[in-house]
Amino acid sequence: MTRVFNFSAGPAVLPEPVLRQAAAEMLDWQGSGMSVMEMSHRGKEFVDIHARAEADLRELMAIPKNYKVLFLQGGASAQFAVVPMNLLRGKDRADYVNTGQWSKKAITDAKKYCKVNVAASSEGDNFTRAPKQSEWKLDPDAAYVHVTTNETIGGVEFHWVPDTGEVPLVADMSSHILSRPMDVSKYGLIYAGAQKNIGPAGLTIVIVRDDLLGQALPVTPTVFDYKVQAENDSMSNTPATYGIYMAGLVFQWLKKQGGLAKMEQVNRSKAALLYDYLDQTEFYHSPVAKDDRSLMNVPFTLRSADLDKAFLQTTEAAGLTQLKGHRSVGGMRASIYNAMPVEGVQALVECLKEFERKHG
Repeated sequence: MTRVFNFSAGPAVLPEPVLRQAAAEMLDWQGSGMSVMEMSHRGKEFVDIHARAEADLRELMAIPKNYKVLFLQGGASAQFAVVPMNLLRGKDRADYVNTGQWSKKAITDAKKYCKVNVAASSEGDNFTRAPKQSEWKLDPDAAYVHVTTNETIGGVEFHWVPDTGEVPLVADMSSHILSRPMDVSKYGLIYAGAQKNIGPAGLTIVIVRDDLLGQALPVTPTVFDYKVQAENDSMSNTPATYGIYMAGLVFQWLKKQGGLAKMEQVNRSKAALLYDYLDQTEFYHSPVAKDDRSLMNVPFTLRSADLDKAFLQTTEAAGLTQLKGHRSVGGMRASIYNAMPVEGVQALVECLKEFERKHG
């Protein structure tokens, strides 16, 4: 069997040991005689799987006791509406920072439920940077401040935590959660789709501070009421059982790697390997401001877009897949999540060099 180096932005590469364990347990999970996909979500076997997954995530992220961990569905995109439904808490406005396509989508949905103040935006710079805190114009009456801490499409990452005072900070961390330690206590709520650094598509993780629960808008569907889900251990409805199981395996794998501090070292090394080469050549170009470059998603362009097709054919032939940039921005994008081995990035850099030798 030959596995490619998969640079997809999501659904994305998973750790091979995790896939092998899941394959080995597919028909019979630890002597239960059934697959996790066949288990009752209220049976002892799955309750144990769920509990360990939550405990391991809490350990990895050092989640304080006054935060609930919810395993939900609907993707991070559902949270664009679910967040205002739950967090307005009697207020009629919220602050949003616009740093790319996912921020824009969150803003669009939030406007259906409240007044949105775009406190800062990098749209005028084609979303190639994260606006400095000094540029922000926050509304003191906002219910919360929303940021997308890593823009998957544009490759812009916040390497600092915004200061929003007493107003809760809400973060969409979908594409860089678990890539490095995060101080959860600085946020009122964190949410993330699983299909980038956690597990298969279909699972969404929400980490929410206790005091933000219990004041959902009357129109909020029961399954999207954070308080209801917290009171029911994320089982107000049937949860994404297999997604939770897979996420749990990834959490165990991360612990075996040495935790998030170790993963940050590895991720910084991988990103530096790629960015350093992009910076030393005029054949390729990285558009993102150096201080705001993502460790997970690396967009770049070639000297001429006429070479894009040949480049993708070359990388595919070399076993380097899913490098085409998002349709909204074009170019190329290498997503180098936790599960991407350093060998994959090394192979990509060698391919970049070879293609430049032939076409430069």
